[in-house]
Amino acid sequence: MFEQNQKTIFVLDHTRYFSIASEDYISMDFLKGKPSVDTGTGAAGGASGGGLGTQFSKSLWTCACESSIEYCRVVWDLFPGKKHVRFIVSDTAAHIVNTWSPSTQNMSHVMNAMVMVGVPSRSMPQSSDYSVIHGLRAAIEALAEPTDEQLATMASGEPVHIPNEGRVICITSARDNTSMKSLEDIFNTVLIQQNALAGPPAKKGLAIDHCHLVILNIVPLGVESMVTNRALLNISPLLDVEIHTVSAPDISHKLTHLILDHYNLASTTVTNIPMKEEQNANSSANYDVEILHSRSAHSIACGSDFSLPTSIKPGATYETVTLKWCTPRGCGSADLQPCLGQFLVTPVDVTSRPSSCLINFLLNGRSVLLEMPRKAGSKATSHMLSARGGEIFIHSLCITRSCMDEAPAIGDGPGGRVTDYRTTELGQLMKMSRMVPLKAKDPAAPGLARRLPRYFPLTNSSSILFHLQRHISWLPHFLHLLVKEDMDKGEEVRCQQHIHELYKSASRGDMLPFTHTNGARLKLSKAKDQYRLLYRELEQLIHLNASTVHHKNLLESLQSLRAAYGEAKSEPNSSLLRSYTESPHSPERLEPNPSGGTTGSNSNSLLKASKRRMSSCGQRSLLDIISSAERSQSNKRLDFSGRLCTPLGQVAKLYPDFGNKEKDSLLTAIATTPNVKEEIRT
Repeated sequence: MFEQNQKTIFVLDHTRYFSIASEDYISMDFLKGKPSVDTGTGAAGGASGGGLGTQFSKSLWTCACESSIEYCRVVWDLFPGKKHVRFIVSDTAAHIVNTWSPSTQNMSHVMNAMVMVGVPSRSMPQSSDYSVIHGLRAAIEALAEPTDEQLATMASGEPVHIPNEGRVICITSARDNTSMKSLEDIFNTVLIQQNALAGPPAKKGLAIDHCHLVILNIVPLGVESMVTNRALLNISPLLDVEIHTVSAPDISHKLTHLILDHYNLASTTVTNIPMKEEQNANSSANYDVEILHSRSAHSIACGSDFSLPTSIKPGATYETVTLKWCTPRGCGSADLQPCLGQFLVTPVDVTSRPSSCLINFLLNGRSVLLEMPRKAGSKATSHMLSARGGEIFIHSLCITRSCMDEAPAIGDGPGGRVTDYRTTELGQLMKMSRMVPLKAKDPAAPGLARRLPRYFPLTNSSSILFHLQRHISWLPHFLHLLVKEDMDKGEEVRCQQHIHELYKSASRGDMLPFTHTNGARLKLSKAKDQYRLLYRELEQLIHLNASTVHHKNLLESLQSLRAAYGEAKSEPNSSLLRSYTESPHSPERLEPNPSGGTTGSNSNSLLKASKRRMSSCGQRSLLDIISSAERSQSNKRLDFSGRLCTPLGQVAKLYPDFGNKEKDSLLTAIATTPNVKEEIRT
């Protein structure tokens, strides 16, 4: 309940330096076509450029007051009565503008008090009594004061620790980093002293558990500061400090950026809002309005199929989500039915004409749908703006499947509707897998089948073998025999006969009777591509179910068929398929056509070669193959000469002649002796 943003205190520097101009001049030439006379001076310390008319510039104090009051307006709009903001003005002493009481937590009280304070006078003397340190001391004392919520918890009488954290935002101007360091040290020292006073002997207020100090060092436009920016730094267990140096005209954007992190807010820009021109009612133009709301309004509605379109507002450093205006309509229950949550909304620029028009439009009972683009390029209405009880809310609509929708059908897969699931086969598999508890084990009862299919494609389009069950009459019985756990010799012979049926179809060049397969990249004009994929899947099925010798015989026969068929895939005839098996029920070997092809002896040698390959590497793993290849390569290399010359059990010396001066001098003489043969050639 008592978070760090529960208490926020602004400390405004009211010294003489804040009376100077921000150097951001605003023209007062309101009459178009009639430029005013250049008087050479401007209001409020401003000056006018040559021929640009009368200009004025806000003071540093005005920029600091406007931006800080706008900060608290956003807080009070989005968290009415829940978050508290106080103001302290510091010059020769600390001036308390408001308290934690709800009667002073409003815009009217703060603005009236700021008017009474006024802009710092330029005639005030330069004295050490004018300092922002007075306000920082008062801010620590204000953090120790309990709010109404903390007082209610204390009045309950429960002996629990009341969390007390807060944030202090100090708007000042320092000369260099050394001055900033002294402010940090003084603030940390006073914070420790205040917690000492909050102990049991004195009991002056609550102990401060943690404080977040944000120092904004502002300077006029175009002036370089000697104070460098610094990210959040832990000074002590009680204090974190961050420093930002900004020019006076940009302080409002900086505070808007900070408030997003302080209160977990997000910025949304509603684009393409049609509005009638003020000067010409017959024409309209599109405007943009930026609003602030809780960050959960985006995170609760966005799924993986959506991407937030973000952009950076000119002059600002934070990102804003861009949503497009849709046709407005009355707010009905049908629109709010799929709502995931509603969050309060406040405009960033409350005084602009587009913001005022949008607010009045919503307060009149109309609602606006906002579009968010999808990754695929389409759009969806993800949010809705509407008003309730004089307050404006943004509604996060459900743009994905919700609990109110119908349950997804079995054909609705992640990639869309799938219509060729093997639903019937899956039901049969579930019946086979059903287990019934037995009260007592009967020795005479037959044993339960514990073996389940190890190969089960989910869709017909992902399998050629199971897809052909509807078109080939003998294939279902063939598949049933393959997955049996106790295959005998007669069943093996029948399976060999079915493989022979595939051989005859391939010999004739018949195309398999199926329509399509996803991901197989078939060439329907070539029968061999179809049979090659069928053999591959059939081999996978038999390999996963090879539990008996008969299964292994079938696997060897099919692998021999695949090897022969794959080696001769460039041959136009199908005579090479005749070496597929040695089953006793296989047809007699057909002699090749005299016009071409291979002979029976060649086919027999091809079969024997394929069997040798299967026997040599069919049962070997990939690691065994690679290891044997490395060993064969290493055997071809000559061993290290030092190892060959050194007796067993001794260590070979790497450089035995190193350091021998006689051999070194001999090698040097050989290297310097000229080559006689080369001299003769020359």
